[in-house]
Amino acid sequence: MTPKKIMKMVQKWRIEVLKSGSSKMNDARTYKGHFVVYATDKIRFVMPLHYLNNIVFMELLRISEGEFGLPRDGPITLPCDSMLMNYLVNIFERGFSKDFEKTLLAFVIGDKCSCVH
Repeated sequence: MTPKKIMKMVQKWRIEVLKSGSSKMNDARTYKGHFVVYATDKIRFVMPLHYLNNIVFMELLRISEGEFGLPRDGPITLPCDSMLMNYLVNIFERGFSKDFEKTLLAFVIGDKCSCVH
């Protein structure tokens, strides 16, 4: 899944939510330079676009595509619960070495089945 595809999905979902006249208008809002994903337990995460340059995050999106397919009218759901997402966001924000990135990537790829609850 390319960043361009992800941006198209995010934009399409956002337009659909706005057209539907959802009473949860604040839930549909994101800040410029961000996009929304959901964990498997339906917790919403607003992610900065620069995460699309992160190989670990891109792998989560690829796994998500395989697990859940490409959403047409709904949000992107990542293959992990909110506890793991919070942990990953914390790591992404602090930064990490290439060695740790390899370890984290191996965990995400090798442990993808246990990420989904």
